[in-house]
Amino acid sequence: MNTTTYTPANAEQQAAGSSIPRLCLKIARTRIGIVPLPVYVLLLALIGGFVATGKVPNDICVSIAILTVGGFSCAELGKRLPYFRNIGAAAIFATFIPSYLAFSKLLPAPVLKNVVDFTKSTNFLYLFISSIIVGSILSMDRNVLIKGFLKIFVPLAIGSVVAGAVGTAVGTLLGLGPYHTFFYLVAPIMAGGVGEGAIPLSIGYAGILGQEQGHIFAEVLPPVMLGSLTAILLSGMLNSLGKKRPHLTGQGRLQPGEEAIAPQAESLPGQFDIANIAAAGITSISLYMVGMMCFRLFDFPAPVAMLFVAVMFKLSRLVSPQLQQSSYIVYKFFSTAVTYPLLFAIGASMTPWDKLVSAFNVVNLTVIVSTVASLIATGFFVGRRMNMYPIETAIINACHSGQGGTGDVAILTAAERMQLMPFAQIATRIGGAITVTLTLLAMSQLH
Repeated sequence: MNTTTYTPANAEQQAAGSSIPRLCLKIARTRIGIVPLPVYVLLLALIGGFVATGKVPNDICVSIAILTVGGFSCAELGKRLPYFRNIGAAAIFATFIPSYLAFSKLLPAPVLKNVVDFTKSTNFLYLFISSIIVGSILSMDRNVLIKGFLKIFVPLAIGSVVAGAVGTAVGTLLGLGPYHTFFYLVAPIMAGGVGEGAIPLSIGYAGILGQEQGHIFAEVLPPVMLGSLTAILLSGMLNSLGKKRPHLTGQGRLQPGEEAIAPQAESLPGQFDIANIAAAGITSISLYMVGMMCFRLFDFPAPVAMLFVAVMFKLSRLVSPQLQQSSYIVYKFFSTAVTYPLLFAIGASMTPWDKLVSAFNVVNLTVIVSTVASLIATGFFVGRRMNMYPIETAIINACHSGQGGTGDVAILTAAERMQLMPFAQIATRIGGAITVTLTLLAMSQLH
């Protein structure tokens, strides 16, 4: 008896040669991001129907559908723009289009409420970051981890000093004065984002100067956001440069001679056990909870604590080969399927468009761009001198001027190097904490 094994490929061949029209098959194969076009149209119709009834359900399934449609729609627009698609337009559009739509009330109120409530109640940004960090660290070569973590502090530290000096000098030359330029433009850019940077800076400034914290926060927030936007654009340009000059990049590897993250994971997808993948997922969650406990007990940032615990697991050889490979699958899933929906959520619920636009004047922009550009350029040249891939070190330095964890996601998405997230977190969290501490000490001495 002749038997034929059923596979999706066989099904498509039979469909193409029999009763199903080729046009239908072509439509079925078309995707908006990860979503098949027929499903995308169905989701649009359903979301529109709920809006028409006046209430969008708040359950998790509907929220995921809204974020998926919104995130990948904005990303597709960015990916189809000539030239700009090569410098991170997809990540920028996925973040700033929903911010504008929310500000201008063009996003239906029930949809916006659903997105804001889901984002703030679930805090799924940290699920994403924990999966990316733990997945990339556990699937990384052990020797790479040791060498990379030790070496990355050098271009980061030198870049911070150079960026501070250049940004302050530019602002002084443009008439802002060194005091205002450094404390209200340069320092906020490298302070680690909003929650870890702008807020503690504004609280510290208010205590030292005896002013209202809210007014100071409104002043230091725009440089944080514009610095992050500049870093996204420049990281996209670095990605484009790497495609033209491949000798300058390791495509996510930090040093020559390293293996890319878990290459066997991509070549042997059929050998992975679902239980191992689930184990990798719960491992990420467990390590994040360790980070949360460290924050509660020692006031140490949860992502940084989680990062160091994951590194200790890896260095202590407590991770089995199966868990390493499965961790890569978890990392790959989140970087592929969750990035743009997450950016859409961040844009709609956490990125105030009016604050961003308020800082758009020539002098401020010149200072911000010169600060971020000098930080990235220093990472590029110092990394090259240290026998590291200059594009990778420059991108990690760019994360030091990002908008916290959200900025890291957008910057690494624009650069197409999400596997650098562990190093990006060092630049953002540790670099930001050092910046805030030294800045407040300097202000207390100068005031």
